[in-house]
Amino acid sequence: MKLTNKLILLTGASGGIGQAIARRLARRGVRLILVGRSAQRLNHLAREINLRASGGFVLVADITTPAGLDVIRTALMALQEPLDGLINCAGINVFSFLADMEVKDIEQLVAVNVTAPLLLTRMVLPFLSRVDSRIVNLGSSFGGLGYPGYSVYCASKFALRGFSEALRRELGDSHIQVAYLAPRATQTDLNSATVNAMNEELGNAVDSPEVVAGALEKMLSAKRMRDQNIGWPERFFLRINSVLPQIVDLALRSQLPAIRRFAQSDKANDLPATPNRISL
Repeated sequence: MKLTNKLILLTGASGGIGQAIARRLARRGVRLILVGRSAQRLNHLAREINLRASGGFVLVADITTPAGLDVIRTALMALQEPLDGLINCAGINVFSFLADMEVKDIEQLVAVNVTAPLLLTRMVLPFLSRVDSRIVNLGSSFGGLGYPGYSVYCASKFALRGFSEALRRELGDSHIQVAYLAPRATQTDLNSATVNAMNEELGNAVDSPEVVAGALEKMLSAKRMRDQNIGWPERFFLRINSVLPQIVDLALRSQLPAIRRFAQSDKANDLPATPNRISL
């Protein structure tokens, strides 16, 4: 797809990865509809990338609510042209063992990471271009590998990956392409200081949001989109997990004491779920 002058709706635009994607695509001449909950962050980003001059605009909306989806639907109905793409980037990342999670936190994580992108994608489908249009779902390497301390998060990303695969096949005879982009650990406000310290101690590679944005730009620009996992060690590990999961079980068991120690530290600090762990 040639990105110049394409109209793309981006959720999670007020978060670290979302902002990096917006900057990257704006430089390619994409007209963006930026969706998020923080009017202040969205408006600041809009001024930075000169959004109005390009023909894009901001929508302040909580996509986990019917009212938020109505805001987006109303805006799309008012457009005089179809969308060329949808990027589902909004997400929550909570580091906690299942036994320590509150029910409300589990429900919120599933609502943001699973229910919201499903309902939004369903709503957007009729508004997509009949020539060539794209849907990209931002997942995680944890969408293909279960990791201690992230059981609920992993479940949500496994669900999003399955949704992406099934939807791609449902639309296989249409003009709409669907792909799943899986970043590895990324340096954003989604991660608490405890998570950053754990990644450093365990030697986990951490990318900048710009790395993810670059991968997404390349994916959108391709003639035919393909699912992608960022980072060759992660791709290798995912492959082993799919063939010989017992090996991964043993490898992660050796990390379990450290993971548990950091999870207990996070719980003891009683870190807030917002804004450190949410990007809407």
